[in-house]
Amino acid sequence: MIAFLGQGRMGVPMARRLEAAGHKVTTWRRGTGTPVAQAVEGASVVITMLRDGPAVLEVLASALPGLRPDATVIEMSTIGPPAVTRVRELLPSSVSLVDAPVLGSVGPATDGTLTVLAGGAVEPVRELLSVFGTVRECGPLGSGAALKLAVMSAFLPAQVLIAESLAYGEAHGVSREAVLDVLAGTPLGGLSERLRDPGTETRFALGLAAKDLELAAWEGGTLATAARLRLRAAEAAGLGDRDVTAIAEHVGAGRPSRVTPINPPTVPATNGMYSHAVRTGDTLYISGQAAFDENGNVVAPGDMGAQAEHVFACLERILADQGAGFGDIAFIRSYLTDMSQAPAYREVRKRYITGTPPASTSVEVSRLFMPGLVLEVDAIVALPS
Repeated sequence: MIAFLGQGRMGVPMARRLEAAGHKVTTWRRGTGTPVAQAVEGASVVITMLRDGPAVLEVLASALPGLRPDATVIEMSTIGPPAVTRVRELLPSSVSLVDAPVLGSVGPATDGTLTVLAGGAVEPVRELLSVFGTVRECGPLGSGAALKLAVMSAFLPAQVLIAESLAYGEAHGVSREAVLDVLAGTPLGGLSERLRDPGTETRFALGLAAKDLELAAWEGGTLATAARLRLRAAEAAGLGDRDVTAIAEHVGAGRPSRVTPINPPTVPATNGMYSHAVRTGDTLYISGQAAFDENGNVVAPGDMGAQAEHVFACLERILADQGAGFGDIAFIRSYLTDMSQAPAYREVRKRYITGTPPASTSVEVSRLFMPGLVLEVDAIVALPS
């Protein structure tokens, strides 16, 4: 039996492919109330097709009580090599793991023409994976995830580049159709045709495209970084659930905003009234960070040391998302409800901020915006060019 965890746009047609091939499949969708441990009971193969690494880790951690000791987990989401390593560490050593993200959208998932990029011990599950399309063995565990992001680092910036080319042409009196006609005869022809008549169907959500480029971020990825900022701005404008081709609509809407909101998925979500950070040029403004968990609850109410650890961990993730570190902070400001607890705060801060200290202000306030909070920290960062 196969347990397929994740029934989104890609998961539904992929699970149906398995059923059509004669496999007994149990499907599970987040939010239905069915315990995931129950869904994987008795399954020799467990497939995950979820939004991101945190979702995969959360679901598999919940599945562990029902997981067979000799099961094989096939991770088919796009989560990146570090997350694959964390999945391996989470699973019992007796459970096999293959990372097998796919290239292709809903149509190829339905037709069985995806490209499966598989890493790890692929041979025992090669025939099973071939139900989805062409299987490419990439090497050791994690190599499938790495190859997927390498490909997306070329594909998505090219999509953004074409959108910018259309906007440039229209701004100078050249029709969209004329630009697309000429691009059709170039190596970019296939991608440009996607923008000729994108339709209304979401084949690959723009928000997921932005997420993929976040995972692929690295110091040398200058074009991918620029494309990621474009996609994030489009997502902030409400296009996250639209197909990635909607980037042309966003770019063509006028002068791009000089301000890009930054809300990494590794930091608990905001209430929608602010962004965790805003980037303008090479400067990053980080909003006041406080100790909240993913459910919006205060972490360790009244405990300065514990809240400081949480706050600096959030700051670290926001900085890393933009290719920066604590050494790039130009100014930091700390709000404490009780200055007598400052030594506990400083003990944590000095472990994160080493070397030459940034400009700094610390103030005592009568209270913060939620009972139990004793600390809030904001910062201004000089980003690497």
